[in-house]
Amino acid sequence: MGLKELRKQINDLANAEVAKTQLWFFKTGKGEYGEGDKFVGLKVPVQRRIAKEFKNLTYIELKELLASKIHEERLIALLILVHKYGQSDESEKEKIFRFYISNRMRINNWDLVDLSAPKIIGMHLINEDRQILFDFAKSKNLWERRIAILSTMAFIRMDDFYTTLQIADILIEDEHDLIHKAVGWMLREVGKKNLKVEEDFLKSRYKKMPRTMLRYSIEKFPESKRKKYLQGKI
Repeated sequence: MGLKELRKQINDLANAEVAKTQLWFFKTGKGEYGEGDKFVGLKVPVQRRIAKEFKNLTYIELKELLASKIHEERLIALLILVHKYGQSDESEKEKIFRFYISNRMRINNWDLVDLSAPKIIGMHLINEDRQILFDFAKSKNLWERRIAILSTMAFIRMDDFYTTLQIADILIEDEHDLIHKAVGWMLREVGKKNLKVEEDFLKSRYKKMPRTMLRYSIEKFPESKRKKYLQGKI
């Protein structure tokens, strides 16, 4: 089955009410971060099922899906890439990594980043040079910056926190709320694995962190400790 059959299935499963909610949820209005994005109304579990069914699409077909104005088509393409990466040998993994990087301008909303970057970029760089993440962290492009920090989730899961903390430092004064949330989230993940490492990082920085970033990072702390951080009394 190819792209024509996939798109037919998407159209058959489209739900106008779900799409209406998604347009609001993913901030597609004028001036918002998802401005102009189009939705047909498929929930993520449905997209995962479709991705599994069409896992053998070619790179040419995946590139066409990623170029689509329809959000779900781009996410399905990325979910297929995640599946391919997990099933591939080292040579093919390198190809998928390069394909992802070369098409990253179409990975342009937070769910597209979050559901793909850790499992492709992060996993690929576990034992490789990570300079590309630092380049992305300094990018003017919001989604490259989010890719930079979210990719480090793969390292955190292996008790490797250094890159996460370095990139968090780069992004600590970022102006965008989606970066505040992402950095706070990754710091919270560090804390789940090693609370001392997270607190050592926070103690000299928490007063200058954006409030949302701080709230996300200390979300799992005991209430009394959370209050001290929020009141600046640590």
